[in-house]
Amino acid sequence: MRRHTGKREVHMSKSRKSQDFSPNDYVVYPAHGVGQIVSIEEQEIAGLKLELFVISFEKDKMTLRVPTAKATEVGMRSLSSPDIVSKAMDTLKGKAKVKRAMWSRRAQEYEQKINSGDLISIAEVVRDLHRADDQREQSYSERQLYEAALERLTRELAAVKGMDEAGAQKQVDEVLTARAA
Repeated sequence: MRRHTGKREVHMSKSRKSQDFSPNDYVVYPAHGVGQIVSIEEQEIAGLKLELFVISFEKDKMTLRVPTAKATEVGMRSLSSPDIVSKAMDTLKGKAKVKRAMWSRRAQEYEQKINSGDLISIAEVVRDLHRADDQREQSYSERQLYEAALERLTRELAAVKGMDEAGAQKQVDEVLTARAA
């Protein structure tokens, strides 16, 4: 009788390499932002055993199941390093870059940046769409994109720095207000 013990272990360690995520880890999922891995479960789907990350997005009252083998492929990543966070904060200090393109095209670009899951791209959207109180009004869709980007940025900032979202929001506001002055 042949024993298959070796093969299963090799397979496990191979799939482990593609994702170094464990329960309780905070992760960033491009389309939804910061979530927390609640558990890793096995499910049988169409006769195949699949290992899944169960990710909770508490703020959105949503749970997502992502096959562990596909996690990195779909762009799931660990929280940004403090270095990336400070680069993102520096990005906020920059001058807004507003292209002359039609709004629909710019809106599409902003949306792609937000959903890229890349913190610096998200900070660019916040920077470009931020309005000081005395500046011109924002359209509804500008406001929506701005708030979506701002929320992603503050949630990740809060998670990386181990602070609450209100504190992170205050830090971002301070940078943006200092820039406007």
